[in-house]
Amino acid sequence: MTEDTFFTDAKTQKKKPLYQPNSIYSPHVSYHYNPNVGEYHYGVKHPMKPFRLMLTDHLVIGYKLYEKMDVYIPKPASRDELLNFHSEDYVDFLQKITPDNLSKYSNLLKDFNIGDDCPVFEGVYDYSKLYTGASLDATSKLISGASDIAINWSGGLHHAKKSEPSGFCYVNDIVLSILDLLRYHPRVLYIDIDLHHGDGVQEAFNTTDRVMTVSFHKYNGLFFPGTGNVDEVGVGKGKHYAINVPLNDGIDDESYIRLFKSIMDPLITSFKPTVIVQQCGADSLGCDRLGCFNLNIKAHGECVKFIKSFGIPLLVLGGGGYTPRNVSRLWCYETSIMTDVTLDSKLPENIPFRNFFNPDCSLHPNLGDKLDNKNSRKYLENVRTKILEQLRFLNGAPSVQMSEIPPDFSKLSKEEEDEINELNNEERMIIDAKDNARIGELEA
Repeated sequence: MTEDTFFTDAKTQKKKPLYQPNSIYSPHVSYHYNPNVGEYHYGVKHPMKPFRLMLTDHLVIGYKLYEKMDVYIPKPASRDELLNFHSEDYVDFLQKITPDNLSKYSNLLKDFNIGDDCPVFEGVYDYSKLYTGASLDATSKLISGASDIAINWSGGLHHAKKSEPSGFCYVNDIVLSILDLLRYHPRVLYIDIDLHHGDGVQEAFNTTDRVMTVSFHKYNGLFFPGTGNVDEVGVGKGKHYAINVPLNDGIDDESYIRLFKSIMDPLITSFKPTVIVQQCGADSLGCDRLGCFNLNIKAHGECVKFIKSFGIPLLVLGGGGYTPRNVSRLWCYETSIMTDVTLDSKLPENIPFRNFFNPDCSLHPNLGDKLDNKNSRKYLENVRTKILEQLRFLNGAPSVQMSEIPPDFSKLSKEEEDEINELNNEERMIIDAKDNARIGELEA
């Protein structure tokens, strides 16, 4: 018999989910976005297109992934929140500069690194507050325990420095989020799989052992930002807590995934982070406008899936990515990984701007094999060996006092600090007990 006994009418078919659950277990996931963030514009010829965030949200909505998450529209970050990391003169400059008054502040443009990469566009300060506010809101949900995984695709702008923008990034939402996490977590692991080195985050935490930064990126000494060689390992108390994985052009799916897992598995086991921040820059995909790798969407997502498998509270952020249709495909797919469902490979029929994904309208176009892979097995094994050798210096997870906030970052009143210290003392007793437990011993 070739025909089905039962068939569905058009109304039932319309209500059919576009995803299939993968397992019974599903972490509590929250999705943080502000619909206004995609309306800003760096300039006609600028490669950064906030419009990619609107496309991402359309795909997430089209696949009905909102049914699997708590969805929040967060408030913008406040000026005081930005000052938890950024200098007051820089925040004041961002607040007052506009395209109309550029000539008035022409003497300051060079001081604050304003140029082609980081132009002044209409609403730049408000834009920065929106994506930063979403990251801080996601962070608060992790801290409170309301979420096991919190997602903000508009965040992940990892180049911004304390007193200037860099690499299309004006406010470093990642640093601000990690500073909040440090008030409640003894050890934070930051993982960056953007095409570019996460220099702003590494620089902020270069001297502390409470934050380990790990960045997989292209490096040849000239490619922006010019940092991130394997010998950059942190300084002082933070020595060996900065891990850099320099890669050459054209790395493919198999090589990247194998290297990523072989480094991250022993690293997480050794450092024992109590929370992870994952930056998922999409410019490491093949066919990116500024890219030079051969990664497909599933390979990029496999790295995120691997980190999720450790079951550690996870903040998931966006980052680079300059071919909007592929950026949105990737972040929608990685949202499905976080929510533990499998999506139809054919994009939903009813999404706006569906023509952007022509001709195949697929979630997984072929993005690999466009460039020669200049990462030999010998080169990658050499990088891996150097990094694993670096991990030997860690001697396990550092034992820290939760009151130790990196210098100049504490902005709380004495009463607030006392309340947090009391909470931290209780939490530290629990964490230390787990850290000291013998392998295989069940904690009550």
